Amino acid sequence: MTGAPPAAAPPVRYRVTARTAETADTASIVLEPVTDALPPFAPGQFAMVYAFGVGDIPLSVSGIDGHRLTHTVRAVGAVSRALHGLRPGETLGVRGPFGTSWTLPGTPGADVLAVAGGIGLAPLRPLVESELAASDRTGEVAVLVGARTPADLLYPQDLDRWRTAGARVLTTVDRPDRQWHGEVGVVTALLDRAAVDPTRTTAYLCGPEVMIRAAARALVHHGLAPDRMHVSLERTMHCGTGHCGHCQLGPLLLCRDGPVVTWSQAEHLLAVREL
Repeated sequence: MTGAPPAAAPPVRYRVTARTAETADTASIVLEPVTDALPPFAPGQFAMVYAFGVGDIPLSVSGIDGHRLTHTVRAVGAVSRALHGLRPGETLGVRGPFGTSWTLPGTPGADVLAVAGGIGLAPLRPLVESELAASDRTGEVAVLVGARTPADLLYPQDLDRWRTAGARVLTTVDRPDRQWHGEVGVVTALLDRAAVDPTRTTAYLCGPEVMIRAAARALVHHGLAPDRMHVSLERTMHCGTGHCGHCQLGPLLLCRDGPVVTWSQAEHLLAVREL
């Protein structure tokens, strides 16, 4: 699925209705339209979110509830710091939806595997929520999450809720603290515990490119076909409509042709260091 608003479309005003501090530098903001709403977003798509007087940046949707959107933003630059600092009642501008969405399994009873590194869990969150809420779901849902430290793990309450709903949720960290009693190491080490059945599984990967490459290659080693793996890629996006070329990755313009592509599309591109 793709969304491509006109390049000159002005931002639509949304109001922050709730804010949750996720980590020391990351927060989720819930947005509702002030007047008119944007067209519906699909899991995996992104918006260009504008902090008035500062600028705009692309943000994946981390929650979709009708016209209510959630974005999870890490404060790393001028615009993201401004958005991170917004409080309920304040307004911002939103354009979208942009880009491709996660392609859901087309086979009844298929298993879903989500593999996330760090803030890469944010774009996967609506996919997991959608799969667990499906009334006709018969396949398994597994979520593997890696973070730098326990304090960097996103959505701990959601992880518990997903476990209660029947998902197999496994977490690991690079640097444990004294209270951590879980797995330590890279997220790919969790794949054996996830019991991936390559004949039934569709995988969804999001995180740093090094994690995506390692996880995708490990899944291929487990027998999963590259066209049954979907990855969300990042490059510097500016216009959101494929006009400026800032997000070019080989033949792809990721704001238009991505950010979600299959591993069969991405593998050879991510193998080239200069791209």
